[in-house]
Amino acid sequence: MDMGIKGKKAIVCASSRGLGKGCAEALASEGVDLVINGRNEEVLSSTARELREKYEVNVIEFCADITSKEQQIKLIELCPNPDILVNNAGGPPPGDFRDWNRDDWMNACIANMFTPIELIKAYVDGMQDRKFGRIINITSSSVKAPIDILGLSNGARSGLTGFVAGIARKTIINNVTINSILPGPFDTDRLRNSFKFVSDKTGKSIEEVRKARAAENPSGRFGTPKEFGVACAYLCSSHAGYITGQNLLIDGGGYPGTY
Repeated sequence: MDMGIKGKKAIVCASSRGLGKGCAEALASEGVDLVINGRNEEVLSSTARELREKYEVNVIEFCADITSKEQQIKLIELCPNPDILVNNAGGPPPGDFRDWNRDDWMNACIANMFTPIELIKAYVDGMQDRKFGRIINITSSSVKAPIDILGLSNGARSGLTGFVAGIARKTIINNVTINSILPGPFDTDRLRNSFKFVSDKTGKSIEEVRKARAAENPSGRFGTPKEFGVACAYLCSSHAGYITGQNLLIDGGGYPGTY
């Protein structure tokens, strides 16, 4: 399927690796020019080079902590008129809520709630003026079914989800959609870090934890960044203009509910 977005411009946050990279690659495969972001210059440059060579699209590297207000201003100056915005940031660490202080909560909310809201605010009106815009927030399956050790993520990402629900119905009249993708267990650094956390707590080996976690999922495996990226590209496509304010759960069937 031709997604109808060749020649569009996209910003993909936290896209040097993992799910963000999967999204960037899927968009590049559709001929979308990119601004990709990460905090490790070497990894970011490698990803940019890979995408340029493989898909022959323009790729601008923005090495920065996107949660910084100062860096957000620089991003807006670098790319003032994107057609597509994919909000993404690393999730806060797992733990026991009794151990978290106010700073822990503020850091989680800045990364996973306030930053995407600020970027939406910066870009959504221009998208509406141009009569095309696709905004995707990468959140978590914990928005649908909270994960006990990820309380910081549960709270911050749910706040973003509630905010988006309120504005997504106001922008679609101008062909600007805002949706979220809720990943379950995907084979990324984030998931592997959680294995270590559980391993340290239980005394089981990381491999034992990994196998047990995979077996818990109806699919018997973890998702891949590539399949996640393809779903993102579809929601960014010209064919998805009638989808807004939705939370697409991609978790291999892990969520056991009907709704």
